[in-house]
Amino acid sequence: MLKVCEIFLSIQGESSYAGLPCIFVRLSGCNLHCDWCDTRYHQEIQSEMSIPEIIEAIAEYKPVDLVEITGGEPLLQKDTPALLETLERTGYRVLLETNGTLPISELPPHVINIVDVKCPSSGHKDSFLRENIIYLDPGKDELKFVIADKEDYNFAREFIMYNNLWSYKILFSTVFERLEPKELVKWVIEDRLDVRIQLQLHKYIWEPQKRGV
Repeated sequence: MLKVCEIFLSIQGESSYAGLPCIFVRLSGCNLHCDWCDTRYHQEIQSEMSIPEIIEAIAEYKPVDLVEITGGEPLLQKDTPALLETLERTGYRVLLETNGTLPISELPPHVINIVDVKCPSSGHKDSFLRENIIYLDPGKDELKFVIADKEDYNFAREFIMYNNLWSYKILFSTVFERLEPKELVKWVIEDRLDVRIQLQLHKYIWEPQKRGV
């Protein structure tokens, strides 16, 4: 059984899949408490659901076939890998949003892992599990840095350089209402970084605190 916070259909607001219709399965609970977390309600448990019940619930949104498993931190729940495998086997394209603190080594091979590297402003700059770099597939997986200020930006740039990650898909995102996107763009252009700037589209389309979008 999985503890589920919410299931809903919206557009993907982040990553290189931004703008596409996407089904979100938000699992409950997290092992971090980031200072700027925008989903503190992830601790809520709307229901406990079996994998077949989740598959039945998301079937309501066909023909959309892009599904993101998110949280909180979805890998805290032991049945999450089985859910990912079942979704793949059922024909869905599967994204996993994870905070980078737990191993991704045993996840199904075709899942697209979107892995956070926490910057200093989060309060968890040393939380990333370094061995996860070995298991990232540069052809499909994505590394995300959420940036609130120049210290975060410098941390992210140095992390990429130190670990020689330029061949990977790198996402830079601003902490909403703490860093103007144009500032981040200016720094990236000045340094000629080969990274993708992303905005949280859902926060520009709807009210920033609105749930289920």
